[in-house]
Amino acid sequence: MVHRALEAGINVIDTADIYARGESERIVGKALAGGLRDKVILATKFHFPVSGDPNDRGNSRRHIMRAVEASLVRLGTDWIDLYQAHRPDFSVPQEETLRALDDLVRQGKVRYIGSSTFPAWMVMEALGLSERLGLERFISEQPPYNLLDRRIENELVPMALRHGVGLLTWSPLAAGQLVGRYADATKLPPDSKAARVGYVKERISERGITAARALAGLAAERGITSSQLALLWVKDQPGICAPILGSRTEAQLEEALPVLGMHLDAETAAALDVLVPPGTAVSDFHNTTGWMKEKI
Repeated sequence: MVHRALEAGINVIDTADIYARGESERIVGKALAGGLRDKVILATKFHFPVSGDPNDRGNSRRHIMRAVEASLVRLGTDWIDLYQAHRPDFSVPQEETLRALDDLVRQGKVRYIGSSTFPAWMVMEALGLSERLGLERFISEQPPYNLLDRRIENELVPMALRHGVGLLTWSPLAAGQLVGRYADATKLPPDSKAARVGYVKERISERGITAARALAGLAAERGITSSQLALLWVKDQPGICAPILGSRTEAQLEEALPVLGMHLDAETAAALDVLVPPGTAVSDFHNTTGWMKEKI
């Protein structure tokens, strides 16, 4: 799947040390062996614990310096193109985090730095600190974003557009809701991720399922699939560099690839705005984010 994605023109691979406790990074490293490493922008993340060590977590200098070395080994590379703080750490001053990341850039182990699922004010604080202290700045933020949860449009997107921060967004298909995976929020398919993982179950809502049915109708009228329309919508929103594809099968990947050459027309965009108005949400994809106080 990695090789097929590269053949089709995808040139960014995003992973994290926490995914399968490092196994994801090892798989990506193997897939990029043999000369493919130089052809991609390789992104990974730190923050969550990957062991039982109580110091093996967070955004402290100690953890960052240990985490990057472990990721480099698993990925089989000498450098990481984009190294991201997977979540904010309110117990560690951002200056400490930024100074550690700045050191990694100066050492050549990291090319660029970014954040993931940070509040807009914290990204802005980091940009201000970097400018004042002469440190490397965040070039990207990776928030949840899909038609069912558009809350980043209120503050994060305008901030990113104004200050040149790229947005790499996760869960563009809304945990499968936008492709018709769920017909009833109270009766989940037993083989679904929502049935197995509590925080995913919390993201499935009747209002989201209703919106997904309407999206399916709009997609059918335009001769594309629900998945393609959901991806296309995210891809063409202001400030979005790319939606992160989480294709589980080759068939899902092949279905997504044509979206690279599609463009969202104004009529379709307006119709989708009616389903879920800008800046609002009908499903909560910030449910694992403590700083988002408003719940759906």
